[in-house]
Amino acid sequence: MASIQQLPSGLWRARVRRLGQGTQSKSFALKLDAEAWARKLESAQERGVWRDNNEAERTTLRAALDRYEREVTPRKRAQDSERSNLRMLRAERIAGQALARIGSQDVAAMRDAWQRAGLKPASIKRRMVTLAHVFAVAAREWGLVELVNPVRTVRLEPENNARTRRVSEAEIDALCAATGSAALASFIRLAVETAMRRGELCALRWENVDLKARTAHLPHTKNGSARDVPLSSRAIAALRALPRRIDGQVFGLRPDSVTQAFERAAVRASIDNVRFHDLRHEATTRLSDKLPNLLELAAVTGHKDLRMLKRYYHPRAADLAKKLDAD
Repeated sequence: MASIQQLPSGLWRARVRRLGQGTQSKSFALKLDAEAWARKLESAQERGVWRDNNEAERTTLRAALDRYEREVTPRKRAQDSERSNLRMLRAERIAGQALARIGSQDVAAMRDAWQRAGLKPASIKRRMVTLAHVFAVAAREWGLVELVNPVRTVRLEPENNARTRRVSEAEIDALCAATGSAALASFIRLAVETAMRRGELCALRWENVDLKARTAHLPHTKNGSARDVPLSSRAIAALRALPRRIDGQVFGLRPDSVTQAFERAAVRASIDNVRFHDLRHEATTRLSDKLPNLLELAAVTGHKDLRMLKRYYHPRAADLAKKLDAD
């Protein structure tokens, strides 16, 4: 049987009693969280999987992050970015708190601190998604069925930090020259010619490259769908300039190493406000002129949401009028 009571401090305390097993209680900043926690415990009682909250009281968030990285992260495609999020979360003060003691107010305070530090909405969202999944896995797979996910009720700012930075051909040439590495120069050139993501280029293998057919097959992509990328003449030239590695990888580079090397090259080339991901935006912009059909463009870039591509598509009414009368 559950009861919800507001304390003098303003917090809401949920208590769940089970005959012969004692009582569990927990306090929350929001009544909604208290009710959700109580319902979860009552459901566990009905399903015969009741467990006391001692384990959740003993397990710190830091320990949960460590276990998650060992057991869950290796199954992810974007391992490097997730490991970065986990590393940032470990550095937070709440990492030393027990999972059972972390409420939405703690997560909201962490969000506010990130905002004050200038972290952009997209970066905050990525960290929150990782944190939410840690709690979800702990509840579903680690037996901590009484855990309420404290991220669920925390409001996030909408993402409004889409970049539109164009990278000129002169800047691309300067970046390639400043890398001091033929492999990285080809990596940059291929990114601009194909709109492939950094991780996709790092994972590219020669067995999936057909220079005669001028295609590169990507069996594993960010959105989970394999795709075939057409290769321009300049992309073919960049690939032909590379030596063949015995491990079969085209580049043999790690995503974080590419980012660091690119940033150093930008400094040496005196190019400001440029990121590696800007190359994908530049490539998509160029491809949109050659492939005005959004479905064709999405097939090359790997965008599942066509709304993401609309900012690259600016047809003129006069051109559309001609198409209406075409046979």
